[in-house]
Amino acid sequence: MPVLSEVISALEALWPPERAEQWDAVGTVCGDPEDRITRVLFAVDPVQEVVDEAVELGADLIVAHHPLYLRGTTTVSAGTFKGRAVHTLIKNDIALHVAHTNADRADPGVSDALAGALDLRVVAPLVPDPSDPAGRRGLGRICELDPPLTLAAFAERAAKRLPATAQGIRVAGDPERLIATVAVCGGSGDSLFEEVRAAGVDAYVTADLRHHPAADARAESPLALVDAAHWATEWPWTEQAAAQLDEISDRHGWGLRTHVSRTVTDPWTAHAASSSHHQ
Repeated sequence: MPVLSEVISALEALWPPERAEQWDAVGTVCGDPEDRITRVLFAVDPVQEVVDEAVELGADLIVAHHPLYLRGTTTVSAGTFKGRAVHTLIKNDIALHVAHTNADRADPGVSDALAGALDLRVVAPLVPDPSDPAGRRGLGRICELDPPLTLAAFAERAAKRLPATAQGIRVAGDPERLIATVAVCGGSGDSLFEEVRAAGVDAYVTADLRHHPAADARAESPLALVDAAHWATEWPWTEQAAAQLDEISDRHGWGLRTHVSRTVTDPWTAHAASSSHHQ
């Protein structure tokens, strides 16, 4: 069985920390580099429910997409919810490693997994990484949908293929419009509207779209919008990432057992549909 430092080296080869955004907090949060690793749990959020799942599973390592401490902290007191997660991890000899925007930019990355979940063929990055001469890395992906579907049918596919959440799928656009080209961005994507418009695609799939950027995008072009829950757009990456580590484990003869958390950590828990009229 490998030790943690060997597994982390393999993960950082997949998602080099230097490719993360400057504001990001990626890398190993806790864990002894010499501890043996046998089971690895992949998840989007390193929240207490996922930590408890790792304890129950007997995992030695959690690989999470979202940072535990994005803005830094002065305490890991168990009286705070993040501190309690750290205490649980250390008491149970569970390491935590984070791959966030470095996993977004990777090839394959978070948006490749989202495209795969929706049966889209990736053509190019939406925002290419200038340090990649092959032109395959970067934020978001430009994709083709073959055969084309109506916006209504494509949204239905997204609702079926992505994990179920209280939000479901929000759609803006003519439901009968045929969709042949799609931009995707796992996670919050309304900062990329300029690049999406420049790509000239029929639809954009992302999460956390806000009123004004979405309204402006719709006013400026016939672009259709498909807005899913943040967690749901990033969850497919956990399966992709687990498969990548499986391949490395097989190559090295490590015998690692990988697991993907299916705990729904989207913060929204219910959805009440609006009535068809208002008074």
